[in-house]
Amino acid sequence: MKKVAFYTLGCKLNFSETSTIGRLFVDAGYRVVEFTDAADVYVINTCSVTDHADKKCRKVVKEALKYSPNAYITIVGCYAQLKPQEIAEIEGVDMVLGAAEKFRIVEFITDLTKQPKAVVHQQDIEKVNHNFIAAYSIGDRTRTFLKVQDGCDYPCTYCTIPLARGGSRSDTIENVLQKAQQIAASGVKEIVLTGVNLGDFGIREGQREDRFFDLVKALDEVEGIERIRISSIEPNLLSNDIIEFVATSKRFVPHFHIPLQSGSNKILGLMKRRYQRELYVDRVAKIKELMPNCCIGVDVIVGFPGETQEDFLDTYEFLNGLNISYLHVFTYSEREQTEAATMKGKVAGSTRFERNKMLHILSDKKRRAFYQSQIGTEAQVLFEDDQKNGFMHGFTKNYVKVKAKYDPVMVNELKNVKLVELTPEGEVEVEELQTVYAHH
Repeated sequence: MKKVAFYTLGCKLNFSETSTIGRLFVDAGYRVVEFTDAADVYVINTCSVTDHADKKCRKVVKEALKYSPNAYITIVGCYAQLKPQEIAEIEGVDMVLGAAEKFRIVEFITDLTKQPKAVVHQQDIEKVNHNFIAAYSIGDRTRTFLKVQDGCDYPCTYCTIPLARGGSRSDTIENVLQKAQQIAASGVKEIVLTGVNLGDFGIREGQREDRFFDLVKALDEVEGIERIRISSIEPNLLSNDIIEFVATSKRFVPHFHIPLQSGSNKILGLMKRRYQRELYVDRVAKIKELMPNCCIGVDVIVGFPGETQEDFLDTYEFLNGLNISYLHVFTYSEREQTEAATMKGKVAGSTRFERNKMLHILSDKKRRAFYQSQIGTEAQVLFEDDQKNGFMHGFTKNYVKVKAKYDPVMVNELKNVKLVELTPEGEVEVEELQTVYAHH
């Protein structure tokens, strides 16, 4: 049997797509192996959001060839759609597939002989626009990333995603429910809904057919899934309907990840975001009013062109005063073919780095404060299959990371615990509550 190995850079959506591509190989008679197991074929799924995409890609190619010098190397993903020729030049690369072609990878890979020049199959992103391809990740027994939406119609000035993934398009609610039922049947307890612009769910063939809220209501009825998590949703698309529904829902957990990007209205305008900071304050207040223990994560970009020290401190103070739980901090980096790359007011690299560091410290402080506020409460934890120095980890519904003594019987089980203490490393220690089997 031929062996195939995968490497994924970037987001949860990429992970779900890599998993799906893996199943195509299995259907074609390949065996999926670890990256270090000298595979015949390596598939590297790339990202264009994080910096140094080309450097990372080169490095992974080099590693693969170290384990398997004659391996056939295929590059897919966002970076492959944006810069196919650049990737084709990387030494050792045999094939580059664009956004539409990556799910036809098995038909393209017919002959594993390395040729002097890489083959590129990539078409204009406009051609990809209406074609939604479903994907979900399997492998981690505890949770699955389920892709329900792809592409984006928002013209944020720093972002290459519309160029790499095309316009907004979605699966049907019926298909998503079917996938969710399959996932439930496989024994997975938690689904994480993913998309590029998840809240924009419901566009098919360029027309709005459904709303994200309709999908949420339908998924809440799927038997066998314990938890559903919304991976990330734009503040302008997170409606009161959704917040109110999640607050009383059976399966949706009290955890939202809401991109902010800047706490300065001036910078939000330059970024062409679709809201001002006042709306963000409203969203957080609404969530906390209905779900006081809800976990709220925030994306922020520092060092955007035109961001003065004053604008940055504006963002810092804004975040400091908000009742949120953690930050994902991105340092702005120029992307070719984006509007922001040509803007005036470039911020020095060292300044970007400093600002990033300040927000990282703030994020740690926020996370500790949020965890601390949960000490003494009782919660249900879904334990993961990881073991580190005799301990295992899991997450509560509201995304508090807990640790407990490793016990193989607890993997992928939901346990009722009491959150007892915050460790210096910022994890929460728990004690198990004895389950009372009075009535079920």
